[in-house]
Amino acid sequence: MGSDMNFRRHRLLLLSLVASLACIFSVHPAAQAQSVSLAATPPMGWNSWNHFAAKVTDADVRAAADALVSSGMRDAGYVYLNIDDTWEGQRDAQGNIQSNSKFPDMKALADYVHSKGLKIGIYSSPGPKTCGGYVGSYQHEQQDANTYAGWGIDYLKYDLCSYEPIMKKKAKGDQRKEFALIRQAYRKMHQALLNTRRPMVFSLCQYGMDDVWKWGPTVGGNLWRTTGDMADNYARMSKNLSKN
Repeated sequence: MGSDMNFRRHRLLLLSLVASLACIFSVHPAAQAQSVSLAATPPMGWNSWNHFAAKVTDADVRAAADALVSSGMRDAGYVYLNIDDTWEGQRDAQGNIQSNSKFPDMKALADYVHSKGLKIGIYSSPGPKTCGGYVGSYQHEQQDANTYAGWGIDYLKYDLCSYEPIMKKKAKGDQRKEFALIRQAYRKMHQALLNTRRPMVFSLCQYGMDDVWKWGPTVGGNLWRTTGDMADNYARMSKNLSKN
């Protein structure tokens, strides 16, 4: 029974080992991020989305941590366990983000992951909602960064999602302004992370628009998404801008 359980865990681990490969990311070794040594090479590990999607729980993350250690993957450099979307609860009366019932104690979970010699990541959006419709960081950037630091988070995947309607409304059809607003949103969270004084990998998930590999380092990105369903549309937008 025990060997069968270990096999299942290892199989789940191999299915889910993505190091954020749900998106394909590039890393800039000289990124102006939280530290010159942070994410100097591509972070490797496990992301919850591909296997568990919206069903991921505290127990799943703990099991993945155990499997990374017992399988030898941690010692091979796979040290990040990243919780993707759907962990979020509501904000309290002071506006602080809470985790939902699937994650009853995020600090205790982070402590468990750290006790295994691993690092833990989390997910949010610069918009009011995440891609899954949960609470995003819009107008709560510093509060959320402080909360992540207090929990002991080591990595933030920041997914554009519902910020797009906001930027489009503000830009009023001006594509240059749209791109400037995207950079501004990521820069704002970068500064919030810096203010916490806790090193956190900052992963820009914004679908490769506006040649993100050229400007990602200037907004504090350690790595950024270069592919996605929207990438082709925004590539065309970039070409149109270059003609004007």
